[in-house]
Amino acid sequence: MKAEPLHFVLDSFAVLAYLQKEAGELLVQRVLDQASRLKTEVFMCLVNLGEVAYITERKFGPKGVRAMLALIDQLPIALLAADRGLTLAAAHIKSQFPLSYADAFAAALALREQAALLTGDAEFRHVEHLISISWLAGRKPRPV
Repeated sequence: MKAEPLHFVLDSFAVLAYLQKEAGELLVQRVLDQASRLKTEVFMCLVNLGEVAYITERKFGPKGVRAMLALIDQLPIALLAADRGLTLAAAHIKSQFPLSYADAFAAALALREQAALLTGDAEFRHVEHLISISWLAGRKPRPV
């Protein structure tokens, strides 16, 4: 039996699935419930929060972003800045693999924190040999 990860990193895919009650929402909720009981830690890079913000604003406008941020601020997620080390690690990952720049930050944060990345984004198949990935919906997505 595979051990449950002690730490998780959320990417924009996972957060949007949770906020919009899409496939994978229940797994994100379970991880957040564990974090609220101090049984795990959940991290997110501010770059990925920015990605959630612009996607939310495009769909729901500025009021939607304010509501989303108010909700995120209530969740047991440690929002971490992209310092020099994380930025250079993300740049290195981006140079080697076909990921979006924001996704490279999520991967770099998962690597740094020795955390499982919680996602459903098929782009991360390219780096699953580098980091642990907990796939939403319980299975790997098809190749991109």
